[in-house]
Amino acid sequence: MNGQSTALTRRNFIGNAAALGAVAGATGLPRLANAAAPSAKRIKLGISTYSYWHFRDPKVSIETVIDKTAKLGVEGVDILHRQMDAEDNGYLQKLKRHAFTNGVDLICLSIHQDFVDPDRAVRQRNIEHTEKCIELAYKMGIPSIRLNSGRWGTVKSFNKLMELRGKEPILPGHTLDDGFKWCIDSIEKCLPKAAECGVMLALENHWGLTRTPEGLLRIVNAIDSPWLGLLMDTGNFLEDPYTKLEQIAPKADFVQAKTYYGGGEWYTLDLDYKRIAAMLRRVNYSGYISLEFEGKAPADEGVAKSIKLFRSVFS
Repeated sequence: MNGQSTALTRRNFIGNAAALGAVAGATGLPRLANAAAPSAKRIKLGISTYSYWHFRDPKVSIETVIDKTAKLGVEGVDILHRQMDAEDNGYLQKLKRHAFTNGVDLICLSIHQDFVDPDRAVRQRNIEHTEKCIELAYKMGIPSIRLNSGRWGTVKSFNKLMELRGKEPILPGHTLDDGFKWCIDSIEKCLPKAAECGVMLALENHWGLTRTPEGLLRIVNAIDSPWLGLLMDTGNFLEDPYTKLEQIAPKADFVQAKTYYGGGEWYTLDLDYKRIAAMLRRVNYSGYISLEFEGKAPADEGVAKSIKLFRSVFS
């Protein structure tokens, strides 16, 4: 099976299962063979709660972002875990109810973890954190979480890391292969919980090991599981972005798309979304496009402009 076929299998795994279940319930199993495939697939839009809160006070509540998303007529909300006010079940169910009564889907829980550490105990804490977040997503009815590989930690300040364009020295005494082994082993330990809860892990081209398409694909290709997918972030390849996005687009299960109205918080990319939309159409992408507005313009202004742009190119 070639790489694109594998990606499509992963991408459609949950959706096809849900579709078959719906057809079976409506028509009975004998008619499944005659069920026609949909003639066209429509990309849906989402908004990351991060678009309204860039880790600076005052923090914007998840409920507020759900309200704003519904007002804009956007289908989904991508929740930033660190933006949540609590983790108790009452709060989780309140968010789920609030989304449902506003006609909005909760589509992803974007979390942070770091598997690139020589200390087994540190990696285990990050595995347990990831498993906990899988359960949080499950309780809220969220079908995917954003996964990070982690990074070496030799550059302590994120602002400094951005000055270095995401490039970071390897931890002394260790090799790049060590980092990939730690990360792959850790993700594999999270997969049983993901399968149990029905929550896909979507590994993002973030910083650290997944700063390059080669690093991201090395991890994804090493793990044969329908519960590990790939999250394509349009704004995390700082040089030659289109060539790099082309490499990972065939395996994308979820897309976070950055915009920078008012100038970026850390950097600004002049991304051609017509070109990116054409790229995704070529690989038959049919998932969500989740906006991550990362500009300095007022959030309401930047988000509205971004959604207008996305509707014009992804429709």
